[in-house]
Amino acid sequence: MKIKENNRNIETALTEICKKEISQCSYEELYTALLGIVEEESKKHVSPVKGRKLYYISAEFLIGKLLSNNLINLGLYDEVKACLEANGKSMTELEEIEPEPSLGNGGLGRLAACFLDSLATLNLPGDGIGLRYHCGLFRQKFTNQLQKETPDFWLGGDEWAKKTEKTYTVSLAGKDYTARLYRLAVTGYEGRTNYLNLFDLDTIDESVIGDGISFDKTDIEKNLTLFLYPDDSDDEGRLLRIYQQYLMVSAGAQMILEECVERGSSLHDLYDYAAIQINDTHPSMVIPELIRLLCERGIGFEEAAEIVTKVCAYTNHTILAEALEKWPRYYLEKVVPNLMPIIEKLDEMIRARTGDRSTAIIDDHQIVHMAHMDIHFTHSTNGVAALHTEILKNSELNHFYRLYPEKFNNKTNGITFRRWLLKCNPELTELIESLIGSEFKKDASKLEKLLEFQEDDTVLQKLAQLKHDNKEALAEWLLHTQNVAVNPDSMFLIQSKRLHEYKRQQLNLLYLIHQYCEIKAGHTPKTPVTVIFGAKAAPAYTIAKDIIHALLALSRVIRDDPEVSRWMQVVFIENYNVTAAEKMIPACDLSEQISLASKEASGTGNMKFMLNGALTLGTMDGANVEIAEAVGEDNIYIFGQSSSQVIRRYSHGDYCAREWYEVDPNIRRAVNFLTGEEMLAHGSRENLERLKNELINKDWFQTLPDFNAYIVRKNQAIADYALNPADWTRRTLINISKAGFFSSDRTIAEYNEEIWHLGE
Repeated sequence: MKIKENNRNIETALTEICKKEISQCSYEELYTALLGIVEEESKKHVSPVKGRKLYYISAEFLIGKLLSNNLINLGLYDEVKACLEANGKSMTELEEIEPEPSLGNGGLGRLAACFLDSLATLNLPGDGIGLRYHCGLFRQKFTNQLQKETPDFWLGGDEWAKKTEKTYTVSLAGKDYTARLYRLAVTGYEGRTNYLNLFDLDTIDESVIGDGISFDKTDIEKNLTLFLYPDDSDDEGRLLRIYQQYLMVSAGAQMILEECVERGSSLHDLYDYAAIQINDTHPSMVIPELIRLLCERGIGFEEAAEIVTKVCAYTNHTILAEALEKWPRYYLEKVVPNLMPIIEKLDEMIRARTGDRSTAIIDDHQIVHMAHMDIHFTHSTNGVAALHTEILKNSELNHFYRLYPEKFNNKTNGITFRRWLLKCNPELTELIESLIGSEFKKDASKLEKLLEFQEDDTVLQKLAQLKHDNKEALAEWLLHTQNVAVNPDSMFLIQSKRLHEYKRQQLNLLYLIHQYCEIKAGHTPKTPVTVIFGAKAAPAYTIAKDIIHALLALSRVIRDDPEVSRWMQVVFIENYNVTAAEKMIPACDLSEQISLASKEASGTGNMKFMLNGALTLGTMDGANVEIAEAVGEDNIYIFGQSSSQVIRRYSHGDYCAREWYEVDPNIRRAVNFLTGEEMLAHGSRENLERLKNELINKDWFQTLPDFNAYIVRKNQAIADYALNPADWTRRTLINISKAGFFSSDRTIAEYNEEIWHLGE
């Protein structure tokens, strides 16, 4: 159904498709009709590729619900919303019909989704390549204050990703599998349409899932794309991850070569047709797979390796050793025996290139290092924040930096403002537009014009009212979805991100215990606070699940204490996802970005909260450093050790958590509370004691040294919010005005100018 070019309006189109008046349609009927309209409109923005095209390969694409985002990008949102309202229908209720795509977990996947949006918005030819997971990570349930994992059956009915007849044969452990391509249109804001290519097997059987998310990990034909990051606590789970990764890169590599040949490539000139970005180490096997495929097509090994090096680039997202994937050689020999001769030859080439065994692809223990292969056989290695890149160059990957200084570069992450401002905070968008015009929607740097209004009381009052309205909206959503009532007149402090010890939700936990004890002692805060968490813990990550358990138990302790609950409330969102984030971020007053300095590569939640008018409480870690530089020290709350102090502690190995516990009474009181009678009334002794022992005897991410500084800085922020609300709002305006640098449009433009050179 052509809309604009046939001079048809949305109302006419919907009525014709549904064959009845809009007021008589169900929301399901309207959703299906709009999905078809978006599909037709997006096709009009597909344009042929000239020159180099990007293929962005990632294990995750956390795309979120797509209807409203696509309508915004296609310029149809306002018309659709008005049409629905005129017929007694609600856009909000319509959005509830759409299933939440479960194709990612955290920042890595959300970043990939933002990048696809920006590529299309900037009219750059670039597609994503990933897997079509049937149950995503998992659906999180809380039972007896414990995280329970259940399958997230999100597929079924009308879907954005369309099944195609295109298939590719992938050999795994000596058996051939047929990978089918599903294509999802990615619309740009007033830009082109690209695609997200997702591969799946027709043989996947969701019925093999047993209790929780357990299943037979050996039945590859039925389970291969069931879950994102299947439990890797045993050999079968780790092997399954290799099966998944190779299916993705082999089918993806075959598709890339096929497309390039169709466009005229001889494959010797592949660089003139393709740029491949390897997003973290999960897609690393695309390097030997491409070499294998090129050799099959008659290209010599050394030339194939040279071609692949010119075509491929690698993004490093972490300095955590456990996140830089490495596999025992026998795993790869079992699952991808056709790749091992390639990997061995690549390792031989590196041995001839350098005598530094620390850079080997296959080390002396017969472990294959994926990140090493990525750095050696790509032309670019980038970090994702200025601090992160410097740590890679000077510390974690210094041996590679000395070998290839020209390869290392920084690309500070960004977020798409269409999703994280226009979509999730339309009222703030409208206010900004009334003040500075609409240019900021395409050029986020224009937000700086808001600085002209930092002393304008009328504007500040409007901004404060908008924040309160968003807090009321979140309160209503929490009551409806979580059955929790919160006070919108309290200060909202939010920490929403993947549950990992380095992100230090446990530091927030200890602070809350400290405050509980202080209130019981008669020391009340300057204003009531509502502390909101959103996070999932990996199924096999025991301590992370213990932290969730402790927070849930503490929320019950506080709830049942009338003396404390009037001042403090703790809420943990069940099954945190993009939809929840879109509700939480506009309502936040204080954004908690408290990872251990040097451990968070970038973070993107910090950018989303900043854009929506929250102040940041954080360490000098990841992109917090650049946010602090942008807004100035008066408009952010920084605390804790520096990255150099942390790195020095690790290198000296002299941090002893027990010493801090024994010397500091505040620390001792908070840690001991974990196994006190109040917590045990609501929690499991086993889980709470294990967490307590971890903090006293290990505390690998140095929670205790930052504890007191965190208390002081956080309480200062609460006091500032309570005692000078007008100044707080002025500072939020400054944060919004300085958020433009953190647009993914800027990030993608830098990738293109310095690495990809698309369309050339």
